[in-house]
Amino acid sequence: MVILVYVDPRGNRHFDCGGSLINNLYVLTAAHCVIETEQRRLVNVRVGEYDISKHIDCVRGVCNPAIVEVQVKESIFHPQYDDDNENLHHDIALLRLNQSIELNGYVQPVCLPLARASPPISAEELLVVSGWGCTLKNQPSNIKQRLSIRATDHETCVNRFASAGTTLIPSQLCAGGEFLHDSCKGDSGGPLMRQSYRGVWYQEGIVSFGKGCGLRGWPGVYTRVAHYTNWIQDTIRP
Repeated sequence: MVILVYVDPRGNRHFDCGGSLINNLYVLTAAHCVIETEQRRLVNVRVGEYDISKHIDCVRGVCNPAIVEVQVKESIFHPQYDDDNENLHHDIALLRLNQSIELNGYVQPVCLPLARASPPISAEELLVVSGWGCTLKNQPSNIKQRLSIRATDHETCVNRFASAGTTLIPSQLCAGGEFLHDSCKGDSGGPLMRQSYRGVWYQEGIVSFGKGCGLRGWPGVYTRVAHYTNWIQDTIRP
């Protein structure tokens, strides 16, 4: 995972969304995390992060290499993304970094699912979401969190959000809906992952939006990565 670094009009830096490294030059994130506003502008991504309050993270005497902060060279939105569409269809973007990331035991790219080969996600299947977003204290976490949540039947989720005036499409995936177990503000752009039978982690979704956080019966909505794998492969370059 990476965490995105923004600056405000006064030059103050702050963290917000997450993203995932898919090779040593590109980060996958949500398009709405990359949109420049009057309040913020995306400048960098921080790689190899765990506890944002520390430069080097140590757990039980084991320390990772120092974090690396890299400038975003180019932001590439999916061509069908429309920031004025409140349904956040096609909420996916690629960030090309201005330098190659050195991979190590703590920094590795996540695998991407292939639509033609990846088994479909079944309802109630256990997935994992991760990020530095808001916790039960309603404040962002300094330490990267992870949470296991269950996939939601797509038709059930479509009907649920339709009752609130939101239209979901097949390239959106739902997961969660259990009380107090959810991704939340600040987790946008981060990965929703599934572990294969061989132990390899695949990114199945990108945190997009939800109705509040942790409300029973209201799952989170994620961009379905397998739907966009061809676009990713056609867009990235050496």
